[in-house]
Amino acid sequence: MSTGPASAPPVPAADAPATDAPAAEVAAAEGAAAARPVSGTPGAAGRGAEGRSPGQLGGRPGRAGDPAAPSVPSQGPRPVASLSPSRAADFVNCPLRYRFRVIDRIPEPPSEAATRGTVVHGVLERLFDLPARERTQPAAAGLVEPVWADLLARDASLGGLFTDPTALAAWLDSARDLLTGYFTLEDPRRLAPAARELYVEHVLGSGLRLRGYVDRLDEAQTPQGTALRVIDYKTGRSPGPAFEGAAMFQMRFYALVLWRSRGVLPRELRLYYLGDRTWLRAAPDEAELRATERRIEALWAAIARAHRTGDWRATPGRLCDWCDHKVRCPAFGGTPPPLPESVAEVPVDDGAPAVCEADG
Repeated sequence: MSTGPASAPPVPAADAPATDAPAAEVAAAEGAAAARPVSGTPGAAGRGAEGRSPGQLGGRPGRAGDPAAPSVPSQGPRPVASLSPSRAADFVNCPLRYRFRVIDRIPEPPSEAATRGTVVHGVLERLFDLPARERTQPAAAGLVEPVWADLLARDASLGGLFTDPTALAAWLDSARDLLTGYFTLEDPRRLAPAARELYVEHVLGSGLRLRGYVDRLDEAQTPQGTALRVIDYKTGRSPGPAFEGAAMFQMRFYALVLWRSRGVLPRELRLYYLGDRTWLRAAPDEAELRATERRIEALWAAIARAHRTGDWRATPGRLCDWCDHKVRCPAFGGTPPPLPESVAEVPVDDGAPAVCEADG
């Protein structure tokens, strides 16, 4: 592991466990192979989310720089269940929250933070539609209102987040401030992404389908072969050292899917935290990604056990104040609704995976 400026040259031109302590049990399955990421504040400066239905593998159609969708294998394990990084994190943090989202499918109202995350991700996607020399901070700031207008056109209820024009203007400015933070982390004029908002999936031998959206994939051909760099943007602040490993789980998840589906081990994983203008990076190896696969299988075994037994336990913690389900959580005096009578034999996370997560 090493740290350095995020604007460094791009990739040259990774019996079922009980559910009373899911985080500890799945971490034990991962073993000691997972390396701790390194954080840094480079340069002079030192999720609610928009969902989309899964389409073909590959970048979003019609976007400059997106490669043609690779062919889907004609043979392989038949998927019997699906899991995304965000839902995996839900179960590790609180099995009951996972139940409310995946089993009960209780709608969650939009929030300013999650919607701002969607706007920022949308701007960073569109930014790379511009010619390289035009990818500047003022250009990104100018994209905020058009992206917001497009969101409103698709979901007019988002307008109810703001009571007056002053509140809306302040919120739009906060999105622009996050984008200013992005430009302290890297120079988009030097980059040529292979894909943005890239939907990826892979079915493990057990039939568990891993899937999600990669914010950005950089790709280059080197004398050693194809080099991949996986980028994810977070609109929150970076985690403390004790939580950096958990934060990188999403990135190792994506690295595993890319490795298994493409046969290419990503060279670098980067998490950009726009809230405090810092970043985490890791260079996964095969041992780490195999450990990640074991962890995911152990996690899925824990989810299946909870589904069989109906034992979806609340795990109170620091995120509870931001949870939409606190009112029905027994840890706070609430009562969960009865479990649905008609549910699949295994819990299937078949909702559209999130394009961005604002929780990070």
